[in-house]
Amino acid sequence: MQLNKNFLLINKPAGWTSFDVVGKIRNQIRKNNPKLKNIKVGHAGTLDPFATGLLIIGIGREATKRLDEFKNLKKTYRATIHLGAVSNTDDKTGTITEQATVKIPDQYEVKNILSQLLGKQEQIPPMFSAKQIGGTRLYKLARKGVEVERKPAPIEIYEIKLLHYIYPMLEIELSCSTGTYVRTVAKTIGEKLGVGGYCEELERTAIGDFPIAEAKKPEDVDLGRFIDNRASV
Repeated sequence: MQLNKNFLLINKPAGWTSFDVVGKIRNQIRKNNPKLKNIKVGHAGTLDPFATGLLIIGIGREATKRLDEFKNLKKTYRATIHLGAVSNTDDKTGTITEQATVKIPDQYEVKNILSQLLGKQEQIPPMFSAKQIGGTRLYKLARKGVEVERKPAPIEIYEIKLLHYIYPMLEIELSCSTGTYVRTVAKTIGEKLGVGGYCEELERTAIGDFPIAEAKKPEDVDLGRFIDNRASV
């Protein structure tokens, strides 16, 4: 699969929502070319605000129609998991609670748990997520202290590697199907090790065969072809 000129590979900074990236690009095009005030801009797969990494952005009607083609590609992530504590959001942005650790897991135990996570499985979406139930985003309910029943969804973890481990920090790389919550994977690893865990850092390094190395920061993107109105949008 190839990207034409109306697709961009963007490296999302930490603290930005995926919609922030879309908004910045759309506003910059509109600002410099009023003729394109109704231009459509979208992305192929949400990243959590605390996360960094690859977003595929589509610009124009035809490109945004094709975004679903990329949403279903496998995703690759690099994650740092903080063991020995839990978070109500399963990441560093939530309320952190230290866990009593009787025994620190060794590398053999960690590798064994990681191997157990490979393959097809079901995963319950976290309350702090953009998934909708009854027309309401789960995170909006979670912020009110409301927890609702969520149906498990099928996912698949194709590959998972141990990159570095010095307790309490565990760094992994995993490739997974669309719809996989890496924060939930981090939580699961902590639970299986008996010490708790949450996602400290998360970077999406690839979508299908598209690598983060080819992505640009939002402020470094050349939008001249849209500003000059030469692109087919």
